[in-house]
Amino acid sequence: MAKPFKGKIALDIRDSEPDRAPYLAPRAPENAPNVLVIAWDDVGYGTMDCFGGPVRTPTMTRIADMGVHYSAFRTTSLCSPSRASLMTGRNATSNGMATIAELSAGFPGIPTRIPFGNGFISEVLGERGYNTYCLGK
Repeated sequence: MAKPFKGKIALDIRDSEPDRAPYLAPRAPENAPNVLVIAWDDVGYGTMDCFGGPVRTPTMTRIADMGVHYSAFRTTSLCSPSRASLMTGRNATSNGMATIAELSAGFPGIPTRIPFGNGFISEVLGERGYNTYCLGK
């Protein structure tokens, strides 16, 4: 969000005063937590051993044992809507992603273009001084 202008804008530039405050990038608060999001494709909660499943996932179990692990994410059983929801924190329909991106249509809820107003979590964190990084396929 832009800071309020503290200068003066007059009809004549000679009567105007610029706002020359230096730009300072936002900084995360002292002791701000690290945020780590891991998305596993085609793996349900019942698969991994850290959620009681039969498949050993030692790294995931180690991460889960170090902190809170969530298991209430609502999946849509489709990749595009689930990923859009994970990236924005909003439901698939408000993201315009009620289907997979390949089936884009000119109907409400399925243009498969995330609206500009539905900022990504990485953008929100960046505006608050976090450094963000994404790695994926």
